[in-house]
Amino acid sequence: MDLPVESSVDQILLQLIPTATSRKILFWGEGAGEISSYIAGWMAGQGIDVVVLDGANRFDPYVVSSFAKKALIPPESLLKRIRIARAFTCYQMATLVEEKLIALLRQEEAVSQAYKPWVILLGPITTFLDEDVPERESRPLFERMLRKMEEMAMDRVSFFLFQPNPPFTKFGKTQNRGGFVNSKRAFLERRLFQISDRVWRISLGDEGPKMILGKSAELNIIENCKL
Repeated sequence: MDLPVESSVDQILLQLIPTATSRKILFWGEGAGEISSYIAGWMAGQGIDVVVLDGANRFDPYVVSSFAKKALIPPESLLKRIRIARAFTCYQMATLVEEKLIALLRQEEAVSQAYKPWVILLGPITTFLDEDVPERESRPLFERMLRKMEEMAMDRVSFFLFQPNPPFTKFGKTQNRGGFVNSKRAFLERRLFQISDRVWRISLGDEGPKMILGKSAELNIIENCKL
């Protein structure tokens, strides 16, 4: 698909409506937290109920309010469509996805039948990077969480994943300051990339955010996305 060089985030989102084969969409890089808040406001503005699972402590309701004012919508009408649950450990994040999310989705579906609620998972690997949690515990916990997500995606639950500043490399590996590969981080990033149907890389520049679609049937580059 061809879009103008200058495209708004709203225009990009119109190309990202989940389909039967694309229900797990990953955004990673600089500004992912702020953009996730903006996208949540956009979703709510479309009449879609949103469940936010925040493992990075980056969700900002003020960005939602800013979007509402821009769209000439009362901020409270958007915020009431967004339900937020926070996780501060990998155990809490896994519990949110594996156990709590179904209950949250059912609550939202009971309120509105127009659209099935969408899920924003902010910082899906952040809590799993805790150095106090050994890799022998974090890996299987993360895998169980991913399996649950895939099961739910098959049941038409749509996931928008936002990972702030994940240093992916061409080969899916990362390095610490000493130059050694961090196996835990490399594993989490690789698995997150693998289970995602689409992957958008976000970078910030003087002219605004840039998004590059790095995993899809076709490669699209969209530059100068204005918030």
